[in-house]
Amino acid sequence: QVLLVESGGGSVQAGGSLRLSCVASGYPGDVYCMGWFRQAPGKEREGVAGILSDGTTRYADSVKGRFTISKDNAKNTLYLQMDSLKPEDTAMYYCGLLRGYCTIFPWRSDYWGQGTQVTVSS
Repeated sequence: QVLLVESGGGSVQAGGSLRLSCVASGYPGDVYCMGWFRQAPGKEREGVAGILSDGTTRYADSVKGRFTISKDNAKNTLYLQMDSLKPEDTAMYYCGLLRGYCTIFPWRSDYWGQGTQVTVSS
């Protein structure tokens, strides 16, 4: 069993920054992928940023150049640095993990965190 716990959400003004963290516990296997997803009220969950099996990163077009995903393997922690935030970034942000190999993003995660709310005001 894998447990994902997100933190770092909050309320900021447009143009501000936040850093989200996702701590993973449990054994996901030797190969897995992790990423960030978000869901705004009335909308479907969408992929924001992911790290593929080969270590490369993928971003949604809407966040390219503003968000940066990274992972600290020693701490089993996934990060999302969010800069130049916009009101349309307002959503619940989730950490997701897919066991096994992945070559595309987004994917259908096997495990999800409980989410952390990000609210950006204009």
